[in-house]
Amino acid sequence: MRILVVEDEKRIADFLGRGLESSGFAVDTAADGATAVEMTHAADYDLIILDLGLPDMDGLKVLEKIRNRKTTSPVLILSARGAVDDRVQGLEQGADDYLVKPFAFVELLARVRALLRRGQPSPERLQTGDLSLDCIRRRVMRNNEPIELAPKEFAILEYMMRNRGRPLSRTMIVEHVWDMDYDGLTNIVDVYIRHLRSKIDDRFPVKLIHTVRGIGYMLDTPEQGASAGTLPVSGG
Repeated sequence: MRILVVEDEKRIADFLGRGLESSGFAVDTAADGATAVEMTHAADYDLIILDLGLPDMDGLKVLEKIRNRKTTSPVLILSARGAVDDRVQGLEQGADDYLVKPFAFVELLARVRALLRRGQPSPERLQTGDLSLDCIRRRVMRNNEPIELAPKEFAILEYMMRNRGRPLSRTMIVEHVWDMDYDGLTNIVDVYIRHLRSKIDDRFPVKLIHTVRGIGYMLDTPEQGASAGTLPVSGG
């Protein structure tokens, strides 16, 4: 899941970024409204956290521009403006939730997850073969055995399970899970896939993570995948 944080106070932006990343999200940041609008035009975000007191334009104007671009990402307004009229105005202009500063991070995280659940047609519990992933409690089980994953490993596995049977390129995985663009040189995806395989595949006879030659990786059961763990390129 990729989140855009629009916040001009570096201290708050860094605090949000660290907290969200430790919870398994990829985070981009924008310090002004114009940059935020450009970033929402260039990338699809699963959620946007928007401060209203930005240096170049009011956050509500940013919200208007985002919605005019037909961006459907849920927007959580984060603002020191706590009056009822301010909250009502923000919600009426297209925000999905409104949180007043100062705030507790645990509350913000709960609201983020609630908004993501609301916008996700996928179930809160994902299942592929005997592998299950609880998106809310962030638990992974295979053959009823608990598996401990680091936040980035969990994020990759969740992304692959939500796209079961779909070949995912390294570019797609990096841009969805990390706060960076794929430069064609990094082997970070391969490293994390090795970590995941050692935890969810190596001890089990049925392999779920498959290499798709020339593309990247895919998670699926062997009925649709390949028991050897490598699939050829199909199509163009």
